[in-house]
Amino acid sequence: MTTSSTAPPPSMRLRELAFGAACAAALRAAARLGVADALGDSPMAVADLAAAVKTEPKPLGRLLRALSCYGVFTEREDGTFAHTDMSRLLREDDPNSLRYISLWCTEPWTWDAWPRLDEAVRTGKNVVQDLYGKEFFEYLNEDAPESADVFNRAMTTSSKQSAREVAELLDLSGAKSVADIGGGQGHVVASLLEKYPSMQGTLLDLPRVVENADPRLRPGGALADRVSIVPGDCRAAIPVRADVYIIKNILEWDDESTARCLRNVIEAGGPKARVVVIENLVDDTPSMRFSTAMDLLLLLNVGGAKHTTDSMVSRLTAAGLVIDDISPVNPYLHAFDCTVPG
Repeated sequence: MTTSSTAPPPSMRLRELAFGAACAAALRAAARLGVADALGDSPMAVADLAAAVKTEPKPLGRLLRALSCYGVFTEREDGTFAHTDMSRLLREDDPNSLRYISLWCTEPWTWDAWPRLDEAVRTGKNVVQDLYGKEFFEYLNEDAPESADVFNRAMTTSSKQSAREVAELLDLSGAKSVADIGGGQGHVVASLLEKYPSMQGTLLDLPRVVENADPRLRPGGALADRVSIVPGDCRAAIPVRADVYIIKNILEWDDESTARCLRNVIEAGGPKARVVVIENLVDDTPSMRFSTAMDLLLLLNVGGAKHTTDSMVSRLTAAGLVIDDISPVNPYLHAFDCTVPG
C-alpha cells in the first residue's frame, strides 16, 4: 500500500507523538506474538499469518497496518504483508535481532513508571522506589522474574552485537591481561581473548549474572583456561589486578555509584593501568532519539543518566583518570581511553 511522502503538519505530528505509546505497544505485541518469526521471505495473507501465530485475522491486520506506517512490515497492494529491514530485526534468529531490546523497553513496569516522569523531573529521583517499595534491580529479580529474564536477554543481545566491534577498535597488543568490569556474560572479554591468544582475562559482575557467563568462558569452554570469573559488585570492590580495565555501559547510575566504581578501578589497577570506558552518549547524533529516551528511562528506574561527552569527561577526570583518546566504536557507542596517572 502506498502512502504519501509529504511530511505531516506540526499539529498532526504532535498528535502522532502523543500516541507514541501505541507504536511501542504494537512493537511489543508483534514481538510477543512472534509475527516476524512466522513471516517468511514471501509475503503472506493476514489470515495465513494469523493462523500461524494463533490470533484473530482482523485485529492482526490492524496491528500490522499500524506498524507498517512506521516501516515495520509493509502492506502490499494485494493486502498481503511482507518484511522490511526493520521488521526482520524483530525475528529472534536475525543476527542483529532487536526483539529482546524491544521487549525490554516496553516491559510492564515501564507503563507504570512513564506517567510519573513529571515527578522524576521535579525531584531528580527515581520513581520505582515509591512504586514498588524497593530498589529497581531488587524489584526486578524478586518480583518480576520474567522482566529480569527479558533484561538479561536484551543485554546479552546488545553485548554480543557490540563485542566484536569493541575488540576490533581496541589495540591491546602491549597488554598481558584485561578485566571486563560489570561485563555481564563476558562477550567483550571473550572477543578480546580470541583476538589476543596469549592474553589472560577476568570477568567481574554480580553472582547471578556471571553464573550464566558465555559458554566460551566457563569450564570446558574454549577460553576457560585463560579467564577468571569473579562474582562481585564493582561499586563495592574490585579484587582484580589487570593491565587494562573495560567498563562498558555501566556508568549510568547515580553520581555517587559511578564515582565509587571508578575509584575502585583506579585502586585495583594502580599507576599506569589503562581504563577504557564505553558508553552511549546523548550528544551522539546518530542515536539521539534512542539514547535520550534511555536517559529518561534511567531517571525513572535507577535515578541514573546517560552522558554527554562533556559530562563523561568531567566524571573521568574528577575520578583522577587522564583521557588519552575518545573514539567512536560504532554509530551508537564511544570509547574513552584513559590511563591511571603515576
